[in-house]
Amino acid sequence: MNWRKRWGEPQAYAFILPAMVPLIVFWIIPMVYITYLSFTNWDFMSPVKTFVGLDNYRYLFQDPEFYVTVRATLIFAAGSVIPTLVAGLLLALLLHGKLVGSGIYRAIIFSPWVTPTVAVSIVWAWIFEARSGLANALLGVFGFDAIPWLQDGGWAMVAILIVTIWKGLGWVMVFYLVALQSVPESLKEAAAIDGASRTRIFFTVTLPLISPTTFFLFIIQMIDAFQAYDQINILTQGGPAGSTRTMLYMYYQAAFDQFNVGQASAVALLLVVFIGLFAVVSFLASRKNVHYLS
Repeated sequence: MNWRKRWGEPQAYAFILPAMVPLIVFWIIPMVYITYLSFTNWDFMSPVKTFVGLDNYRYLFQDPEFYVTVRATLIFAAGSVIPTLVAGLLLALLLHGKLVGSGIYRAIIFSPWVTPTVAVSIVWAWIFEARSGLANALLGVFGFDAIPWLQDGGWAMVAILIVTIWKGLGWVMVFYLVALQSVPESLKEAAAIDGASRTRIFFTVTLPLISPTTFFLFIIQMIDAFQAYDQINILTQGGPAGSTRTMLYMYYQAAFDQFNVGQASAVALLLVVFIGLFAVVSFLASRKNVHYLS
């Protein structure tokens, strides 16, 4: 009886087994193995994995380029997630009303999300081409000088952010459209009767009631930002001078360009730790800022 009170009914484990098997095989075991690799020096080909202790972590924390990479990762995450959420919400508010042809607009805005990131990045690489790209051609029409989009460190990050925001905008918009439809009209009408303006109704009624959707989108978009790879690989390959190299791309370069599996595993494990810490802090902050309609 004491065992059952502590661990539950043995039959219950049979029901969670189908979910636990892929979790153990594809997540827990690889995490344990990559943790082990992070304490070794291995080049993918040698049959011997030399144990080096904390040398891989010590090297990373003493390497100035690692901090440049962390900074680029945080800039990319904040610069892509926040504008995507804000613009997606604005589009949802615009298309939530009785706008003629709103269904067509929704399909057009959502279409980049279902397009492979590699294909999208190839098209945008042509758009950002310095001499004959569409972006600089449009700037020339309005009298502006051409911009070295992918050759300058600052502009390269801007270019990647534009591609990322453009691709994720429709996905965020769809979630906000569903959330806006779930906001009770009676609450808005009650606020209007009390003399609240549309702006005040939005900030005091609508925005708090869609905060669970905002929280969900924020978490998912941030995790996606930490794991961004395709657009960076196609557009800049982490350059120029490492200005657009995120932690995931640093992992790729260490593993598949330099064949330093130990260092790559250390980077990957640190990335998992960063994402885990971010998730914990976000969930703690959500207790006061996320409101659920009872």
